[in-house]
Amino acid sequence: MLLFPKRTASGGDLGNTSDAKTDAARAASVDELVDEKSGGKQRPPPLKLDLEHGKQEHPLSSELLPRSSSDSSQMGPKPGEPRHQEPDRPASKATGGQNGYTGASMELRRKHASLESETSTSQTARLMERDDFSLNEKPPLTPSTPSTDTSFFDLPRQDRRNFLLLVLLYFLQGIPMGLASGSVPFLLKSHLSYGQIGVFTLASYPYSLKLLWSPIVDAVWSPALGRRKSWILPIQTFSGLGMIYLGGRIKDMMVTAGANDGSGVWAFTGWWFFLVFLCATQDIAVDGWALTLISVPNLSYASTAQTVGLTAGHFLSYTVFLAFNSPDFANRWFRSTPSQVGVMTLGGYLTFWGWSYLIVTLGLAMLKREEKTKEKDSIIEVYRSMIGILKLKNIQSIIIVHLIAKIGFQANDGVTNLKLLDKGFSQEDMALTVLIDFPFEICLGYYAGRWSTAYPAMHVWCWAFIGRLIAAVIAQAVVMVFPKDGVQTWYLLTVIASHIFSTFTNTVMFVAISAFHAKISDPLIGGTYMTLLATVSNLGGTFPRYFILKLVDYFTVATCHPPSTPPGDLKGALINSTFSCALEAQKHVCLDGGGSCDISRDGYYMTNVMCVIVGVVTFWGYIRPAALKLQALPLRAWRIADPDAR
Repeated sequence: MLLFPKRTASGGDLGNTSDAKTDAARAASVDELVDEKSGGKQRPPPLKLDLEHGKQEHPLSSELLPRSSSDSSQMGPKPGEPRHQEPDRPASKATGGQNGYTGASMELRRKHASLESETSTSQTARLMERDDFSLNEKPPLTPSTPSTDTSFFDLPRQDRRNFLLLVLLYFLQGIPMGLASGSVPFLLKSHLSYGQIGVFTLASYPYSLKLLWSPIVDAVWSPALGRRKSWILPIQTFSGLGMIYLGGRIKDMMVTAGANDGSGVWAFTGWWFFLVFLCATQDIAVDGWALTLISVPNLSYASTAQTVGLTAGHFLSYTVFLAFNSPDFANRWFRSTPSQVGVMTLGGYLTFWGWSYLIVTLGLAMLKREEKTKEKDSIIEVYRSMIGILKLKNIQSIIIVHLIAKIGFQANDGVTNLKLLDKGFSQEDMALTVLIDFPFEICLGYYAGRWSTAYPAMHVWCWAFIGRLIAAVIAQAVVMVFPKDGVQTWYLLTVIASHIFSTFTNTVMFVAISAFHAKISDPLIGGTYMTLLATVSNLGGTFPRYFILKLVDYFTVATCHPPSTPPGDLKGALINSTFSCALEAQKHVCLDGGGSCDISRDGYYMTNVMCVIVGVVTFWGYIRPAALKLQALPLRAWRIADPDAR
C-alpha cells in the first residue's frame, strides 16, 4: 500500500481535496499498516495531513515503508542520508498515466487556498456535515473520462436511471429554447419587420446572462425539498403554466405584436423573456444536480446528458415543428383534402408541452428523492471570484475579442434565412434544409474536436473565423440568385450546401474556443471561470443581432405603387397613391390594397457587406494578433494571484 498521495487531474494531492472521506480513509489505512508492522505494539502518532498546503508528516521510520531497490529513490532517502527538501514550485507538469494525469504537457497549479475560494479546512468541515458522510467507505475514485469501450449499458443501474432523468430535464429546457431562438422568429416574419424581430431576439438574453444570478441558485434553497429540487420544482411549474397560458393566446398575441407598427412586440417579447429566464435558471440547478446524480467515475456522462437533451429538445421545437407547422408539408404527406394550417399549430404545441412540464414536475416531486446536505455556498465568495477573474489583463483581452468577433457574421446568422423566406423560400424547404444540416453538424463536429486537439485551439478558431466570413459572402450570393420562377431542385441543393458550410465553420469555432476555455480555466474555481467565459462568448453573439436587424430596415428602400387597374379580390383598402413599404406592416397594406411593393435598395445586402468588412478589419487589425498572443501565454498568466504564494 502506498503511503504517499496520488496526483489528481487538477494538480493537487488527494490528501488536499475537499472530500473529507478521502483524507480520513487514507489516514485509517496508514494506521492499519502500522498495526501490522508493529505486531500490535503501541502505534506511532497518526499521519498528519496539512490540508492547506498538501503536505504530510508521519514519524514512521524508513524501515516501516515497504519498497524495493528499484523505487528507493522515489519513496524517500535511505536511512542516514540527509533529506533533500525540494523548493516549493507553483506549478507542475502532467506527463501521462492514470489517476488523473492528462497525458499532455499541461501546466497544473498547486491547490493553495486563496481569497477567492474557501480553504481546504473549511471545505472538509463542510463536507463532514453531510448526512451521507462516513468513515467506513473506501476513498472515492478520481473522476475520469470513461474508456472508449464503456457504453451506457455498462453503467451501474442507478447511474443509468439518473442519466435518463438528466436527459429528460435538459430535453424539457430545449423545448422553449428551440421555439424562442428558432421557430417563433420565422413565424413572426409575416407580422413584423426585421427591426421588430430584432426586438424579439432580446428574449434570448437570459441564457447569456445567467452567470449573474447563478450563485444565488447554488446558495439559497430549502432543506425540506433539497438543494436542487427547491429550484427545479417551482420553476418547471411556472414554466408549464406559462406555456399553457401562451398556448391559448399565442395566435392573437402574434397579430397584436405586429399591430400599430409593431408597438405590441415589446409585450410579446416580455412573455418569452420570462419563459427563457425560467429555463436559464433551471439550467443552473440541473447543472449542479448533475454533479451529484452521476457517480464520480462516470461523471463525464453528465455533459453527455446535457448535449443529448438540449440538442433533442431544440431540434424538435425548431426543425420538426417547422416542418409539421407548414401547411404545404401537411397537405403533401398527411392530407387528401388541402388545408390552410399545418398538422401542428404553435398554440397546440405550447399547450401540450405545458402539461408535459406539469406531469414531469409532479412525478419528480413524488418519485425522486434528493440527497440531503447541510452544506452552504457563500454567494459573496463566488462574486469575489468573478471580480478577481475580471481583473486579469488577459481575461479583459479575451472579453474584447468575444464581444467583437461575431459582428462579421451577424447578418448571415440572423437575417439570411429570414430573407430567403421573404423571397419565397417555403417554410417546408427551410425545415428540410435544417433537417439535412443536423447530421452533418454532428459528424463534422467530431473532426472539429480532433483539429482542436492536434493544433493550437486559437489557430483552429482563426481558420474557422476566415471560413465563416467566406460563408457570409456565399450566403449573400445565394440570396441574390434566387430564381424568379420559384425554388427548383438546383437552388434547394445550393441553399443546403451553403447552410452546411456556414454551420460547419460555426461548429469549428465553437469547439475550438470551448477547448481553449477548458485549458486556461483555473482548476481552483473552474466552474465559475468556465461559466464566465461561456457567458461572454454567448453575449458576443446575442447583443449585436438587435442592432443588425434594425440596420436592415434602416437601409431598405421600397415603394408601393398603386395598381393601374383595381383588382376584384381586394383584401384591404384600394391603394391610390405611392408610399414607403419597407416595413412588413406597410408591405401588407400595399399588397392587400392591390399595390406592388418594389424594393430599390435591399438593406440586407448593405448590412451583410458592412458586417463582413468590419469582420475583416477587426480580424486582421486586432482579433487575430490578440488571439495568437493569448494562445502563447503560459497557464500561470490566467491564474488569480495566490496570496499564500507571496
